[in-house]
Amino acid sequence: MSRTVLVVEDEANIVDSLSFLMKQAGFEVLVARDGDTAIRMMQSRPADLILLDIMLPRRDGYEVCREIRSNPSWDSVRIVMLTARGHDFDRRKGMQLGADAYITKPFSTRDIVSCVQDLLGPETS
Repeated sequence: MSRTVLVVEDEANIVDSLSFLMKQAGFEVLVARDGDTAIRMMQSRPADLILLDIMLPRRDGYEVCREIRSNPSWDSVRIVMLTARGHDFDRRKGMQLGADAYITKPFSTRDIVSCVQDLLGPETS
């Protein structure tokens, strides 16, 4: 069974790029365009890893990360914050809330795929 990556991002071009990259790497991809939808999707079908923007409508990425980490049934979910916020304060906050990695935009496609594979291991069909 294929592992699942939930892309939580409100910019369509970034969603398309990340979805393509993750599918090419062998992962099933789900998409949420705001924080509330991300939580609802996790409740109905938990992903193995979340690519999480910080600046989102309805509920920001910090709140989503906090909620994911507060639910023991999601302990194995990996969270990669993927954001334009590159200040040390933002990075520390994301990591303190439980993110497994923090990558700033603009990002290298190779770095994203490598990070996801490092956290989940290479996908085998």
